[in-house]
Order: sequence, then C-alpha cells, then structure tokens
Amino acid sequence: MTESSKSARIAVDNASLADLREALTQGRATSSELTQAYLARIEAYDRNGPGLNSVRVTNPDALSIAAGLDAVKPSAERPLAGLPILVKDNIATGDRQPTTAGSLALAGAHARDDAPVVRRLRDAGAVILGKANLTEFANVLAMGMPSGYSSIAGYVRNPYSPKLMDDHAPVVLPGGSSAGSAVAVAAGLCAAAIGTETSGSLLSPATQNGVVTVKPTVGLISRSGIIPISHSQDTAGPMTRTVRDSAILLNVLAARDPDDPATYLLQRPEDYTASLDKDGLKGARIGVPSDPADPLNDPFYGPLSSRGKDVMAQAIKVLEDLGAFVVRAAIPAIGWIGGPGTTMPVLNRNPFSPAKGTAGPASLVFLYELKRDLNLYLRDWATRTQIKTMADVIAFNTANADRALRYGQDLFLAAEQTLGDLSEPEYRSARAMDLMAAKDRGMDAYMSQHRLDAVVFPGASGAAIAAKPGYPSVQVPAGFISGVGKTETPDYPLGLTFAGRAWSEATLLRLAYAYEQATQARRPPPDLPAL
Repeated sequence: MTESSKSARIAVDNASLADLREALTQGRATSSELTQAYLARIEAYDRNGPGLNSVRVTNPDALSIAAGLDAVKPSAERPLAGLPILVKDNIATGDRQPTTAGSLALAGAHARDDAPVVRRLRDAGAVILGKANLTEFANVLAMGMPSGYSSIAGYVRNPYSPKLMDDHAPVVLPGGSSAGSAVAVAAGLCAAAIGTETSGSLLSPATQNGVVTVKPTVGLISRSGIIPISHSQDTAGPMTRTVRDSAILLNVLAARDPDDPATYLLQRPEDYTASLDKDGLKGARIGVPSDPADPLNDPFYGPLSSRGKDVMAQAIKVLEDLGAFVVRAAIPAIGWIGGPGTTMPVLNRNPFSPAKGTAGPASLVFLYELKRDLNLYLRDWATRTQIKTMADVIAFNTANADRALRYGQDLFLAAEQTLGDLSEPEYRSARAMDLMAAKDRGMDAYMSQHRLDAVVFPGASGAAIAAKPGYPSVQVPAGFISGVGKTETPDYPLGLTFAGRAWSEATLLRLAYAYEQATQARRPPPDLPAL
C-alpha cells in the first residue's frame, strides 16, 4: 500500500453501503479515506492486475469533493454523505468528466449539467467517484456486439474469470450493458454504482457478477440526461452488494422530475428499507414460469445448464422453506415477450458474427425511438462536441472505421432510416403489440390468474417480459455455475430475479431481502484481496 492510498479504517473491498455509512457516522473512516481506498483498488485491479477495465475514467475532483465531506456525517438530509459512487458513462455529469456512452464519436463530449440522477446523488452527499465503462451506446450499436465492449475503452472483464478469452472477446462475459457498474461493485471498486436498463442491461450484468440490482418501474427514477435507447423502457437503477443497499439508494433516486413526464405517476413508500423483513416471504405467492407438465413451453428455465437448474431448484426450495406458496405454471407463449410486427429485420454486418450477411430481428420500438431520443439528447445535453445527430455518429464511425467499428453499426444504420419523429404507423403498432403481449397477455394475465405477489426468473431470462411494460425487477445472487458452451470456465454467479407489476419495488425488495438473508449466496470474486 502506498502512502497516498492508505486504506480507510474499514476494509472497503466487500463492505456494504450500510456498513460504510455506519463507519463514517462513528468516525471510523472519513470520506477521503474511503475515496483513496477505492482509487487504490481501481489502480491495482482495474488498471493493473487482472485489468478489469470497469472504470472508464475517475473523477479528477473526487478527492477534493471527499475532503469537503470529511466533517459531514451521514444524516436523514444527506444519507449518502461521503460515500464514493460510480455512475455509468451514459449518465450526464456536468463536471470535468466527459459523458461518452463508450463511443469514440463522443470521446470529448461533455454534458451541460448533471442528470437529475446525479444531482440527487450529490444532494445526498455522495462523492461521484468516476464513470463506469459500458457496452457502447448501451448495446444498441451493432448486432452481436459482446457485452461490456466499447470503442473508447475496450472490454470490461468479468472478475470471476478475467483472463479467459476466445478469438475476440472474453469467454465469461461481464453482462451488458451496465457491465462496468456491476464489475466495479463486485470487485469492491466503489461503495455502489448506478447503471441503466432498457431490457436486461441491469439484470444481465448483475447475474454475471453476483450483485444486487433494482430495475425500477419506468418513471420511478428520472430519465432526463441519460443517453437513451427507448423512452418507453429506459431507466436508471442501483448496483449494490446487498438488498438493503439498493433500498437505500432507491430512497434517494426515486423522485418526480418536472422534465420527465413518466415520473408524474410515481408511487413510492417513504422508506424502502422499512419493508425489509427476514420473514418477508411468509405467505407470499410466487410464480415460477416452468411447469413440468408443459416442458415445451419453458423459455426461461428450460435453457439452463444442469448446474443452473440445480441452483434454481435450490432457490425455489428456499422460497418454499421460508413460507412462500410457489405456483409452477407456464406463461402462455402468446405472452412471452412480444407480438406480431414487433421486430424488424436488420442486416448483420458484424465481422465476428456467424450470422454475418444475414438479416436478424431487432426491436422495432427500440430502433424507432432510438433515433428520436438520441437526437434530442445530443441537441439538448451534449456540449463541446460537433456530434449533434445520430447521422453525425454514423459519419464519424464510418470515417474512423478502423478504431470505431470493430463490430459494425448495423443497428444505428437501421435506426437512421426511420423518420425520427415516431409518426410511422408501424411504430405505433409495434408498441401496442409489445404491450398487448408482454403486459396484457403476459405479466398481467399471469399474475392475475394465479394471484401472485411476484414472478421469479433465472438471471436475466425474464428481462424483456417485465421491461416492455416498464415493470420492475429485483435481482439477488443465488449461486454459481460454470462453463460457456463447450468451454470450461471458473465458477461465476447466477442470480434470482423477482419481477412484479408497476410500483411494486417495496414488495420485491422485501421478498429478495428475505431470500438473501436466508441464503447469503454472494461470494466476492477470488484473487482480489483487500489492499
């Protein structure tokens, strides 16, 4: 340990947000010590050592901000005072850090102001430690782009298997697109992190890295100032090491924003931590969409490896042992994720894809909303850049193809062909069909028929059916699996996701907390010791 990076008087590598807050309150650590300790871990494990590459840039003002908070104790008014938190690099920060979405085209782009998410963190006393790496443009640039890759920063590596590579990418992926946020939390590089999701971008990295996340109801957290994919589905959410930590962050982040109409309908309790109960599963009705009597209709549990099936079988047994009533019933295929006319064919130009030169399906809603929403962000939020439209991004990438287009930009090319004003009838039809299938015939019909409090899915397998109607999910670590295809790998995590209807975050957190407390399934990555 160097003199400049002496650890705080609490081991930060696996400490919970709640533990760190208590240490600050009791004077066992200062914000400067915590910040220095995390910066030292970033240097040792992200920049060097296994080279996790999860932190795209550290905040040059982090230590000075922390010094200004050393005398401030966490309180009801400033519950995050002194706590170092990373934010995904598609979330605007109005400071000296660029906001790039992982794109070389936006390498020098800054934001005109903090996004409301960041502003709420700062108002609560958090130290913005830096910006987390991500799958470029939140994984809507190219078909088959590996999760965690960006042209500006390269590959984020899964801390449970950081060295194993195939011909062009890590074998055990870090999940996407909030890969850096999840890896940094798993590896103990920050107190907590903020990611974003459109469909799976919180849940996927959470399961791959063994962390807790809340994918909130669309409208619980402001979408303003976040580089978008789809306003119908985009949301920010916390990445933490415990369920309680996610509840603490949700208390700060869940708020109305006059510039985001989705937040006008917001419903939330005064305190998300108040519902956390070790007995919270007693009497709960939990749906498991895997019916042994209907094995062909099992898109969620059916594809699991034998070891994954064992992890989920044990997880479901725990639910039952804790007093939950488990309903094993398949979701009718008509309600899986989407309906007719919800996808469009896109020519796959990815040079590493076995499907190169063929047309693959892409979400029609995503592509139509992407052009409109990205153009609005670039117009209203991006500064110090000549990139003002999606067309400008495409032109930059084409002119710098050797550096910017390792996996192509076929999704951007398809999106650019839309009008960009959402006036097309096929867009309106696709959105209606998404809602009819995933909401009306999917989650709503399933939960109503079986009178469910929540539905449980393995990992991120249920991401789309909950995300299309904007419904919430909470994921908690459940166990470990190994192997990718025929390749042997070290053990890496698998999570259990609790999903429900709009504004049910408090219920889902209660259920996830009871499961977490009973299992204590999370194990931090090996070979990343305290410094």
